Amino acid sequence: MNDSPEYLKKRAFFDSLLTIYGRKPVLEALEDHSLPVHKLHLADSNRKDQLITRIEQLASARNIEIAHWDRKGLSRISKNARQDQGVALDLALPHYGSAETFLETPHEKPFELLALDGITNPQNLGMIIRSACAGGIDGIILPRKGCAQVDPLVIKASVGTLFKTRILRCDQLAPVLEKFAVKGARVCALSSHAKDTLRTIGDDKPTIFVLGNETHGVSTAVENVCTHRLRIPMQNGVESLNVAITAALISFRHQH
Repeated sequence: MNDSPEYLKKRAFFDSLLTIYGRKPVLEALEDHSLPVHKLHLADSNRKDQLITRIEQLASARNIEIAHWDRKGLSRISKNARQDQGVALDLALPHYGSAETFLETPHEKPFELLALDGITNPQNLGMIIRSACAGGIDGIILPRKGCAQVDPLVIKASVGTLFKTRILRCDQLAPVLEKFAVKGARVCALSSHAKDTLRTIGDDKPTIFVLGNETHGVSTAVENVCTHRLRIPMQNGVESLNVAITAALISFRHQH
């Protein structure tokens, strides 16, 4: 395995790239000068309509590299041939990486992460990112499938905090959480029937809090690898909270 400093630097850079696609999302991203854009990808087959012309103008004005591809080449970049509309854009996010790389990295003190299992609402994802950033959570594990993906809607809902938050990608959540557990991390699912609460869980070892789907909760595969169950005490017969509110309570549990 190549572990030269140059290779590791290059790998870290490519791990930090987030590719968005679709004409309107790409146009909106190019119009937002706060977004760190790396490269624009266009299909040769695109018709020169107003949107494509505007996208090219914005990229040129910002001195962004433009790469042209055949449809197959572009679909390899967007990974969504049905919805990319012949356009993709690489954003270079400074705190974007992989969950497995984070696991392999030595940490000075026990970390706290959120892991998202089937969070499909972009607004919820954006608000979770914002709460995690404000509360000092060390990162968010976000699977590539089954969850809302980082796009302009999520960026907007996060109110810019996406660029200050460590987002850790993985293909499937359950196997990655199992690796964290094997390395000694507590993997906590929230359950109204649990004995322990957010207050009783210590900060003496690495801890991951799993947030489940807005309707169905934590999936069976992820539930099976969780090492702990926690509940948030609630009164007046309230059974559950919006997942973004839950993320905020977890993120600020040490604040006084």
